[in-house]
Order: sequence, then structure tokens, then C-alpha cells
Amino acid sequence: MTACPRDEDELDAGLAAPRDRTVAALRDCPGDLVVLGAGGKMGPTLARLALAAARRADGPRPRRVFAVSRFSSPHPERTLRAAGVETVRADLLDPGAVAALPEAPNVIFMAGQKFGTADAPARTWMMNVVVPALCAGRYKTSRIVAFSTGNVYPLTPAARGGAAETDPPAPTGEYAWSCLGRERVFEHAAHGGTPVALMRLNYAIDLRYGVLTDLALRVSRGDPVPLAMGHVNVIWQGDANRAALELLPHAATTPFVLNVTGPQTLAVRTLAAELGRRLGRAPRFEGVEQPDALLSDTSRMAATLGPPEMPLDRMLDWVAEWVREGRPLLDRPTHFEVRDGAF
Repeated sequence: MTACPRDEDELDAGLAAPRDRTVAALRDCPGDLVVLGAGGKMGPTLARLALAAARRADGPRPRRVFAVSRFSSPHPERTLRAAGVETVRADLLDPGAVAALPEAPNVIFMAGQKFGTADAPARTWMMNVVVPALCAGRYKTSRIVAFSTGNVYPLTPAARGGAAETDPPAPTGEYAWSCLGRERVFEHAAHGGTPVALMRLNYAIDLRYGVLTDLALRVSRGDPVPLAMGHVNVIWQGDANRAALELLPHAATTPFVLNVTGPQTLAVRTLAAELGRRLGRAPRFEGVEQPDALLSDTSRMAATLGPPEMPLDRMLDWVAEWVREGRPLLDRPTHFEVRDGAF
């Protein structure tokens, strides 16, 4: 797909399209699949992707795919059911609800909280540490891919190219510490015999949200672009969705840790200028680039899963068109500019 999606249906269909490597991963991991925390930004298209890949892997009688969430908004649940994904309403902080979740040998764990941590740190720790403990206990005999974040790393010099999986964690702020807590919970489960892979994701984007959309909106409105966090990595959400499923065969009792993001260290100033060229608006800037940023090295990802397929120029073209045409947005800023870990 090279033309920009015309609407959300086309966008979501593209985000949920498997590649051959995704199909092969599910063929290597037979049995039903549960997506925990499926009601957020990525969950609905990831669950649909899992079912689409299962249909290709399994033939005419594919496995069941369950999407678990509180589903506070009804739209994701409707679209999942329409696609053939089975939805389960559950509060993952309720031990009884977790105990009643369907059996499945394959689990994608996506539940968590980031924004609002500064105002409600206790809930963030509950969501990011207690919920993983409950779910790891429920699915102790399953294969689990657990979403984590590059925020567990310190800021690294832009010239270096990002933190590697072998670097020791050094979180900044309560959100990042709670995410390291989530990793430690799953690491403990792995030591008890649960195969685990940890996916440290940095800045997945689609057209309704993400760093590029944040920048495009600032440029189009004439708002200044902050430069203190002067460099970023980004990855197309479809590529990130596929990476999560393709990690299933790599889950192990010594947790397999993988940075998942785009391979390029991208200058915020350059991204804003490129979006401004496409939008016909010269960007305004504020601040000065600092020498370090939240960045990840993706060498292991390239060796394990291959590079992301969506090129940067296409993402820039599509984001600019989507914003210029006034198409739907999620109104969830990434706050990529935050350097002190307070979200």
C-alpha cells in the first residue's frame, strides 16, 4: 500500500495486515492467542493482525483470538467483533476476573499506564507491576510477549545511536521505574518456567497519533516545536504489531529482550522541516537540542526480525496528508519532549 489511507477503516486494515514472517511465527506457535490490554491505541489492530495471520497459518479452521480489555469505549470492541476477534471484558486489577480469562498457550501482554503518572502514581504502579503479576500467574504455562518501553534506559548520546539491550537499565521518573518493575515481574515468571519475551518499544506511530503527528500539528498550527529532546526513533504501528507476534517463538525462560523501533536516529528539527515542506508552513522552534535523548539501538531487532518495512518518507507523506485533510485524530500527545520522566 503506497497511497495514503483515505479513512480509518483503510488505515486499520493496513495496520492489521500480516507478512509472511508473521504467519510463520504463528505457525510455529500453535493454539489460541490472548491479547491482554487490547483496548488501547495498538491493541485493536494487533488483535486483528493476529487473527489474519492465524487464518493464513491454520487454514480454514483458525485458532481463536481473544481481545481482553475493559473496553471503556465501545468502538474498538465493535470493530474487533466485526473482524472475528472474540472480546472479553475484564478489569485486569480484579484477581477473580483474571482467573476467569480464557485458556491460551500464546499471550500478548499490552496492559499498562503511562500518562497520568504524575497525578496518580499509585495507579501507575498497580497497572504496571501488580497487573503483570496477576497475569503472569494466570498464564504461567503459556508463552508470553510482554510490551515494555525504551524508557527503562537512560538518555543516551545521539551520536552513539541509542541504548542496546545489554545496557543496564537506568530509569528516570516513576513511569519508567514502574516499567522496569513490570519487566522484573515477567523475568521472575520466566525463572519459574514461563517462556517470556520483552519488547522494549519506542514511539510507534500511525496517522492519528505519534511523534510525527504531534510535529505536523504543531507546524500546521504555527506552534513552536520544542528541541530539547532533539532526536527520536519512530516505527510504523503495523511494523510494531508484526514484531510483537513475531517475537512469540523467541519467548524463553531466560527472557529474550528486544528493542523495537525504527533504525534511524532522527533529528526533530529535520522532521519538522520535512513536514513543514509538505504542509506549506515553515516550522517555528524553541529551545536548543541537548546532546542526549531517549534512543534505542535496533541491531538485535534487525538480526532477529528484519528491519521495519515502512519507509520514513512515506510516513512523512501520509502524516502530512492526514493532518492537512483534517482526518480523525486520537488527541493523545506523545509528550516526546519530556526529559525528566514526568508524564
